[in-house]
Amino acid sequence: MTRIPRFIGYAFMAAAAVLAAVMKKEGAETVGPLPAVAVALFLGMVGVMLVCTDLMVRGLYAQVGAAKAAPPSGADAGDGDAAS
Repeated sequence: MTRIPRFIGYAFMAAAAVLAAVMKKEGAETVGPLPAVAVALFLGMVGVMLVCTDLMVRGLYAQVGAAKAAPPSGADAGDGDAAS
């Protein structure tokens, strides 16, 4: 797995912050045919979604890997949760 989606998400969030700074300093109203606020919100939303999704998937893969590597619990692997 590569970290490229997370870095793209960080870039989108940085672009949204830069756009917000430009809107505040220079009073930019539109980006092409779209309102600048909508573009900034969309870029930030997609960036956060990419970063959070990447981190959640990496956490799930780490848990699955740890579960596969752990030895089975109990003296006998065939006992399971049955009461003795």
